[in-house]
Amino acid sequence: MTRIQPEPTTNDAGIPVESDEHSLTVGPDGPILLQDHYLIEQMAQFNRERVPERQPHAKGSGAFGRFEVTGDVSAYTKAAVFQPGTKTELLARFSTVAGERGSPDTWRDPRGFALKFYTTEGVYDMVGNNTPVFFIRDPLKFQHFIRSQKRRADNNLRDHDMQWDFWTLSPESAHQVTWLMGDRGIPRTWRHMNGYSSHTYLWVNAAGDRFWVKYHFKCDQGVEHFTQDEADQMVSADTDYHTRDLFEAIERGDHPSWTLKMQIMPFEEAKTYRYNPFDLTKVWPHEDYPLIEVGRMTLDRNPTDHHAEIEQAAFEPNNLVPGIGPSPDKMLLGRLFAYADAHRHRIGANYKQLPVNASTSPVHSYSKDGAMRFTKVTDPVYAPNSKGGPQADTERYGAPAGWHTDGEMVRGAYTLREQDDDWGQAGTMVRDVLDDAERGRLVDNIVGHLLNAVSEPVLLRAFEYWRNVDKDLGDKVEAGVRAKQDEKDPKAAEQGNPARTSMQDKA
Repeated sequence: MTRIQPEPTTNDAGIPVESDEHSLTVGPDGPILLQDHYLIEQMAQFNRERVPERQPHAKGSGAFGRFEVTGDVSAYTKAAVFQPGTKTELLARFSTVAGERGSPDTWRDPRGFALKFYTTEGVYDMVGNNTPVFFIRDPLKFQHFIRSQKRRADNNLRDHDMQWDFWTLSPESAHQVTWLMGDRGIPRTWRHMNGYSSHTYLWVNAAGDRFWVKYHFKCDQGVEHFTQDEADQMVSADTDYHTRDLFEAIERGDHPSWTLKMQIMPFEEAKTYRYNPFDLTKVWPHEDYPLIEVGRMTLDRNPTDHHAEIEQAAFEPNNLVPGIGPSPDKMLLGRLFAYADAHRHRIGANYKQLPVNASTSPVHSYSKDGAMRFTKVTDPVYAPNSKGGPQADTERYGAPAGWHTDGEMVRGAYTLREQDDDWGQAGTMVRDVLDDAERGRLVDNIVGHLLNAVSEPVLLRAFEYWRNVDKDLGDKVEAGVRAKQDEKDPKAAEQGNPARTSMQDKA
């Protein structure tokens, strides 16, 4: 057998190094020399290997693949990525919302579902979740919501009392919390969950006609989930279970796929629809706006460098290509600023030049300089100019994908519609969507989350919160908590006490 000769180790400048094992010293027993530049490079680089983790969605992974258009929605959008027969390379990243980078994959938490399409008209990003709704409807509350799900300032522990305090004082959260506490709060794998844009977007066709849309990525593998007990066991067995499952599935050729289906609302209908169609805490009933198939997303290539291709991937909903625009969704409008700002802080001003974030179509911008910039600029570096620099094609791209609005400056929620309230859709989900077994598990999950972890004033608000969703549900939650309030954790008794007793005996 021919032995493959390895390439020689070099430093980061490409210069061959003298040893992989030994520092430069004064004699074999002497002190290390400061002039050992390779040692210094290794230690200094190691100290700087980590970029700041994402605030939410810190723990996650993903894979590359493609999106293939199988339907015809050209009547609704001129976006090149959604034209019949088009194939587009993409990156998908899945994540938990609240946990840090080292947190378990199987905590009860919404899952992020972020996509980056490398289209012929630039990079198109979609940031979504595995739920079609969210906890809040105004970006002013977003930071506070995330802090309520993170760790306390005093003991650095996550705190259910803090979470329920925020939720019960924010009744618009009821729909999402019902999703979270139900079966879909813990997907079995990322390959077995749906993805949703959650936000409403604007589509514009070649004739300038406008439509409101919601994206639904339906899992072709079927939706599966863990029970709370199964998830708790998996935390002990494999904290990176979802990450491992996706990587190994793709590695063995089992490529997961999702079918994209759209809800499409004619532009004028939004003005009189019975729910506010831009409220992120609401869904559009499918009987009003049935799903229309668009195409299929398939993931078939794993990253080869997780840091370069996943950790530094920067998804931002302001990356909207021609034919796609934002809606009056307040959370979406806030995110148009927040995501790009987070990337500039976390990765640097030139994050879009990193290969994973870079456009595969030509870039002719007037951005220049800044730390770590490596794409060269040429004069002129200003606009307008008469020196042959790029010019905006106003005739082709000048019509903004937008809408008309007016009114006094106010601080307030959306104008209420005929059926707008914070509890109705959550109650409908409990009564009409879930079956008896699912309702039973929902009660058990809520009781387990509240039990011996929430202070009495917040607990009373939580009981009322669930009665507002559904009276029978709220009554069962209160009865379940009160019946078990004085019980000790049976798992702790079984697993922890014998071990302590045994150690005491040995002592």
